[in-house]
Parts: sequence; C-alpha cells; structure tokens
Amino acid sequence: MSSKAAAAPAPKAGAREWTGLAVLALPTLLISLDQSVLFLALPHLAEALEPTGTQTLWMMDIYGFMIAGFLITMGTLGDRVGRRKLLMIGATCVGLTSLLAAYATSAEMLIATRALLGISAATLMPSTLALISNMFHDAQERGRAIAVWASCFMAGTALGPVVGGVLLEYFWWGSVFLLGVPIMLILLILAPILLPEYRDAGAGKVDLLSVALSLAAILPLIYGLKELAKYGWDPLAGGAIVVGLVVGALFVSRQRRLESPLLDLRLFSSASFSFALVVLLVSMVAMGGFYLFITGYFQMVEGLSPMEAGLWMVPSAIASIVSAQIAPTLVKRLPLGVVIGMGLGIGAVGYVLIAFVDPVGGLPLLVAGFIVVFFGSGPAGALGTNLVVSSAPPEKGGSAAALSSISGDLGVALGIAALGSVGSAVYRSQVEVPAGLPDAAARATGDSLESTIVSVQQISPELGGQALAAARDAYTSGLNIVAVVCAVVAATTAVIAMTALRGVGAPKATPGGDTPGPDAPEASPAPAAAGGADGDDLRTVPGR
Repeated sequence: MSSKAAAAPAPKAGAREWTGLAVLALPTLLISLDQSVLFLALPHLAEALEPTGTQTLWMMDIYGFMIAGFLITMGTLGDRVGRRKLLMIGATCVGLTSLLAAYATSAEMLIATRALLGISAATLMPSTLALISNMFHDAQERGRAIAVWASCFMAGTALGPVVGGVLLEYFWWGSVFLLGVPIMLILLILAPILLPEYRDAGAGKVDLLSVALSLAAILPLIYGLKELAKYGWDPLAGGAIVVGLVVGALFVSRQRRLESPLLDLRLFSSASFSFALVVLLVSMVAMGGFYLFITGYFQMVEGLSPMEAGLWMVPSAIASIVSAQIAPTLVKRLPLGVVIGMGLGIGAVGYVLIAFVDPVGGLPLLVAGFIVVFFGSGPAGALGTNLVVSSAPPEKGGSAAALSSISGDLGVALGIAALGSVGSAVYRSQVEVPAGLPDAAARATGDSLESTIVSVQQISPELGGQALAAARDAYTSGLNIVAVVCAVVAATTAVIAMTALRGVGAPKATPGGDTPGPDAPEASPAPAAAGGADGDDLRTVPGR
C-alpha cells in the first residue's frame, strides 16, 4: 500500500452501514431484555412447572452464567470462522432455543433450554460489536455507532419488566421467551444483505483445552460471587471463587505458550485498552450492585409491581441513551478521559442524592437520583467500549468485544456480591425488631426485608405492620449507605479515568479493516468500489 493510500481518510459509512447498525441493535436489545424479563414470569412459571427453590434459582441464573462463560470462546471463534457467519448461527440457535423454552413442560427442561439459550446468546454480543468496527472505519462514526449499541443494551435492561408485563397481561408465561423468534428471523433475513463478513484468515485452530479452562475459570467465579451475594459467606461459594481464580491462572499460563491462543494477552500491552477495561469493570461494580437495591426499594418498600417499577426506570434509561449519544460529540473538544470522568462524577452526585432517600415518600428523590446516575454512566459505557474495541487490531476485534462484555459481567457480579453484603450488614445492624413478635417472625425481621414480607402473612395485621415498618426503615438505611459507597466508587473511577486516560483522544480510524487475509488475493480498487466479492477468504469484504 502506498503512502498516499495510507494517508487517505477513512471511508464514510453509507445508508447500508447505518441500516446494518439497526439490524445489529436487535440482538443487543434482545439479550438485555432476556436478562430482566423473566422476573415477572416467575409466579406464572411456579404455578405451571412447580419448580423447587433451587430449580427457580437456576432458571434465573443459568442464562447469565452461560453467556459469561462462553464470551471469550465465541469472540475468538467469530474472528476465526467469520463474524457474520457466527452471528447467523447464533441467531438460528437463539430462535430455536427460545421456542423450546416457551413450550417447556418441566422445570428441568426450562433450565436446560435456558442454558442452551445463554450459550447461543454468547455468540451475539462479541459478533455485533466487532462487526461495527468493520462497518464504520471513520472514528467519529464508529464512536456514534457504538454509542447506539451501548444505548440499546442499557434500554433493554429497563424495558424488560415493562415488555414482560404487557405480554403476561394478555398471553401465557412462555410468551416472554417468544420475543426472540421474530427478532432473530429479521436478523437472519437482513444480515446477508446488510452486514459484512470478516474473519482472520491467519488465525490458527481453536485450542479446545483453552476453551475448557476458560469455562472452568469464569463459571465458578461468577457462581461464587452470586452465591455470596444471596446467602453471605459459604464454604462452597468461597471454594468456587478459589477454583475459578486458580484455573484462571492456568488459563493465562497456557495462553502465553500457545502460538494461536484463545485469548491474545498482547491486547493488554495497550495501556488504553487495559485501563478502559478497568473503568468499565469498576463502574459496573457500582451500577450492578445498586440496581439490586433500586428494584428492591420499588417493589418491597413502595409496594410497586414489577411492571410499575419498570415504568419508573424508563426515564433513567432515556437519560443514559441521551448521554451516550452526546459523549462522542464531546470527545471532539475534550480528552476522552475527561469526558468519561465528568460522566462518572455526575453519577456520583446522583448517588449522593439517593443517600438522602427516606422510607416514606422517598420515591421522587430516588427516581431523580437514579436518572442522574444513569445519565453519568452513558459516556463510560459508550466511550469505554469504543476504546476497548478500537485499541485492538482488526483481526482481534471479536476477542476485544468479548473482553468488554466480560468486564461488565464481572463488574455486575462483584457489585452484587460486595454491595449486597454491605446492604445486608447495615440492615441487620439497624433493624429494630418490634416487641411481641413470634420467634419465627422476629428472626425473619432481623434477617431481611424479603423474609419479613413472607413472615408477616402469618401474624396479626398490627404486629405485621410494625415489623414491615421496621424492616423498610432498615432496608432504606442499607440503601443510603450503599449509595454513599457507590458515590465513592464512582468518584474514584472518575479519577482513574481522568488520570490513566489523560491525553487519550478519540479512537482513530481503522483502515486496517480492509486488509486481505494471508491466503486471499489482493483486493483491487475496482471491486471495492463496486461492492466487493462475497467470500470468507477475505478478512473483510470491502463494500459489504
């Protein structure tokens, strides 16, 4: 390539690329919807399938476990076999497993289909994000496109309860799973027309032992963190975390020795890449952990239904979408680290507002604070993700996208475990158990608000009201303290972003995305202008 060609500006995206972005937004929205929509269906599921308590937990958790466990594998696999090809295979599997889940006839069948659904969904996240980097070579356009991608994920989480509530109002519990079928059909029809194909023709074979080690590291780690969040310290949960860390060390050691590793550790040699991952992880520690308390306050303190709680969360989702779209424009004038840090600082202010929420009449302040928090989170999600993907070479885009998603998953799990423990400790230290309660009700009130709500159904309304008031006061105290902790975490992350990413500007264009693979013929200018030839032997297909 001549120096003149190398200096040429990156091509601008056309109508095809922007329409393709809308197609990529569909699976992103679906995944985030699927992670929150099942909460409303649980009572209906319990009546139809009669699961045990353990089975109910696995119905909820297995989907997220499988997504987290398979992200690294699927991100790297997409780089090798073709990102569009893997996306379409995954979309087919998501559609089929969604049908199976919708018509499950037993708790065991639903758990199995949810596991398969999670594995299938793991193909979608890294493929969609990596394909964006192939479609948008201009840095500003790519930043805007990734902001749209991040906005869809944020919006889906808040809209899940609303969409689920509407479906359950008119249909049976399986309808919440059928959402994926029409969305995946649209994706399968439009992907070959609008999306480019890309694969790293120089990559080696997938190392199956590395796949097994990655699963054996991530799954126990996520499981242990979630169990600690639910039940406090437990030898099994602690052992799972230790196993995950030990196997993770073995995984890293093996990647260093392989010629074609499942995860190329050289990605971390970029300071921008590494610090962007840290910012994403730490910011999600606060967001993920606090989300748990917000939904609990809506439903257990204010007495709202899941659908009503979801409606109250829509303004915060809109705020995050707005700030995510503003962030790429701000980066034109300010360093990237400053924009991310300013957003996180605004989020810290929102947490401070929530620290003053009362158990009675505190809903307006809580909603206002949560809107501010989500508005501040938008730049970190959009710009941090863009920086991670843009810092990696084009042939490692799938791996980079997978790491971006995993950092978010780990951050959420850590936040739930750590902040859940803080909130529980505050609750137990602050709750004033009313005199005269039966022993079982007194123990339940001293343990948690959830157990109090169950126990008061067995005692007199007067004593039950006193117990509930005491439990709600203590829960709100836990919410206030957790908000203070989150404010400190957000402020600290803001300082990290401004310091570590100091001087980092907006990510540059990616002209390397049009480089042919080692076994491919050199792409001539004429075919590129005409739209290129479809084929997997090119790393990316110009014009497609």
